[in-house]
Amino acid sequence: MAINWFPGHMHKAQKEIKEILPQIDVVIEVCDARLPFSSENPMITEIRGNKPLIKILNKCDLADAALTQVWLDYLEAQNNVRAIALTTETPSVAKQIPQLIRKLVPNKDETGKQINVVIMGIPNVGKSTLLNTLVGKAKAKVGNEPAVTKGQQRIRLEDGLYLYDTPGMLWPKIVNENSGYRLAITSAVKDTAFDHEEIACFAAEYLLESYPQRLIERYKLQDELPETEVELIETIGRKRGCVKSGGHVDFHKASAILINEIRDKTLGGLTFETPAMVEKEQVHFAELEASKAAEREARKKARGRGRKNKR
Repeated sequence: MAINWFPGHMHKAQKEIKEILPQIDVVIEVCDARLPFSSENPMITEIRGNKPLIKILNKCDLADAALTQVWLDYLEAQNNVRAIALTTETPSVAKQIPQLIRKLVPNKDETGKQINVVIMGIPNVGKSTLLNTLVGKAKAKVGNEPAVTKGQQRIRLEDGLYLYDTPGMLWPKIVNENSGYRLAITSAVKDTAFDHEEIACFAAEYLLESYPQRLIERYKLQDELPETEVELIETIGRKRGCVKSGGHVDFHKASAILINEIRDKTLGGLTFETPAMVEKEQVHFAELEASKAAEREARKKARGRGRKNKR
């Protein structure tokens, strides 16, 4: 199942960012520490060029601490990128960001020239909360629903340092289908945009492989894990009383329980991807897209030959 959610205000914001980018000195991208790759916007990589990029892995308190460090090291190794892990419980770390911005453009800072920064991120990633921490007061709207901020705003952080805030943006097509599932699991897209049962199955399959002990402890499985994701969700449903008449598990309710317990950290800090994993996925989905494009081209040529023969 492909998950795409690209409201009109996101398209407008995309155009506005491209317009202001020539005057921007530093780009800040806020990502979800639980999925640093799936929550980054490929558009930013395409349009920022060689401008310095500060990658914020936000909500790191909800992620696997060991894997967060793996991701920080991976990102720091990229050209002109600095990476920081943040949580709402560490405002002192966030307040060091203006100093880091100035260090990334020393030629402007030393000469007293104005420094322009743009901050971007997917919906519900905590961008507005971070912005309010930086500013010191509620300049940006904050909420627990995706797409709360719907317009661009320019904010003065301190002398000579200006920040352009943008609405949370996804992109028109999520090529990596697994990224779409991960975004749904962590509530980056509205719940009405996906099927809870399918998303829960995707999450359950990953948890069985990567966090089996968490499942055993949380759902009291007596060291015996179900073999499949469907069996796991049904087991959760039985243990939580999600049983309908006839003894059948209410799969939808059981799926909702699993998703909610992932989101509220009941299962502990979880990270849903690693650098090695996404590198393999990128190759796979790029080949898949190329194959689909070749098939479309072949059908187009076949239709052309058919029309020619009819004449």
